Amino acid sequence: MILRPLSPDDIETLLAERLTPDGAGAFQWFGLEARTALRAKASADELVTAEAGALAVAVDGALAGSVEWFRGAWGRPETSWCWTIAIGLRPDARGHGVGRAAQAQLVDYLFAHTRAERVQAFTDHANVAEQRALEACGFAREGTIRRAQWRAGAWHDQLIYSILRGESA
Repeated sequence: MILRPLSPDDIETLLAERLTPDGAGAFQWFGLEARTALRAKASADELVTAEAGALAVAVDGALAGSVEWFRGAWGRPETSWCWTIAIGLRPDARGHGVGRAAQAQLVDYLFAHTRAERVQAFTDHANVAEQRALEACGFAREGTIRRAQWRAGAWHDQLIYSILRGESA
């Protein structure tokens, strides 16, 4: 498993799959969305910036999904920022440890190449696979954010996880 830059073909494949509940997955299906933002970032060479990024997850050369990161702040953004990470896997890549490996590699990358002290992730309270993947990477579960995400006609609780610089990823 490797993380690599997203290609135009990767972007089109991921966008097409995310147009269906099966392709997006139960925890990432938010209904139909515009497909232009990721294309616009790619055409402007803004898939990896100082504020955010997106990379392809590849297994044996084949596209397995993508990871993303963006800045969050717990106070003044100049001094109290951290990374929030997210992952989306293609249906055939789920349940094989790819998510754990991709997130661990992303955490290692972010700590090696930025000054962040904290990386955090959110997941649905019912997404047991993602909870296990984050915990296997060394993330600590910090708590529940109640009814934080609107999806599929209802509010859903989210769990917040974090890993700090120097903790195992």
